[in-house]
Amino acid sequence: MMLTICQSPRDQTATTTPRPLQERSESFRRMWRKRKYLWYVSYVTSSFKMSVYGPVVKIHPVVLSSIADSYERRNEGASRVIGTLLGTIDKHTVEVTNCFSVPHNESEDEVAVDMEFAKNMYELHKKVSPSEVIVGWYATGYDITEHSVLIHEYYSREAQNPIHLTVDTALQSGKMNIRAYVSAQMGVPGKTVGVMFTPLTVKYVHYDTERIGIDLLQRTRVSPSRTNGLTSDLEQVGVAATRIQDMLATVLTYIEDVLDLLMVTYLANLTQAQIALNEKLVLL
Repeated sequence: MMLTICQSPRDQTATTTPRPLQERSESFRRMWRKRKYLWYVSYVTSSFKMSVYGPVVKIHPVVLSSIADSYERRNEGASRVIGTLLGTIDKHTVEVTNCFSVPHNESEDEVAVDMEFAKNMYELHKKVSPSEVIVGWYATGYDITEHSVLIHEYYSREAQNPIHLTVDTALQSGKMNIRAYVSAQMGVPGKTVGVMFTPLTVKYVHYDTERIGIDLLQRTRVSPSRTNGLTSDLEQVGVAATRIQDMLATVLTYIEDVLDLLMVTYLANLTQAQIALNEKLVLL
């Protein structure tokens, strides 16, 4: 599915640059008013499982946990939370390893984001993890809104081609849908201008240390009290040994299948050679 947002042709003089309003407080350094034109939202059927183009987005579990926690701790009356995504970028992938929430206010006509807070938090993160850079931003919710376009413009100045991650923490579809997008400008210069958000492929990865926490959380699913304590070192060794044994059994099964295939191929080639040799002997 592709989400396309563009300006109404009836207001071709509108610009995509957000207009700042008078500051309400020192903390909220930037405030944008919703543009006075219509936005057309059209959905083009395609699969969210495969990206049309762009990198693969790899997300670590600590990022999802942090987003869910910030949503649960949101201010009263807030419909969603937003934040900055941190990680690394290479030619084919964007790996999101960390994030932090950014205070903001939204209404029907305007959106205010605490840019100074975002800048200070990023400076603190760089002291701890210098390799992590801004790769995009996240928002809780199911859809991309008009305010999302405005906020994305800010992050486009902080990172080259940032990704936008949406996390359905309200479980509107019965599960937590997680989608990643990349934006591109579209339209005719000086006339209709808009932004197109294209979905990217999302994969979930983890470090070995994160796997311990994931396994612990999974065990709480079968616990009546939804609680579970940490296992001892000996129990962890036993679980790891069992997992290695299962992996070795899978490898042995694969090797046996490959050997069987090689044996069949060898016998087939040998039979063909015997038939060809027999035909030559008959001709003699």
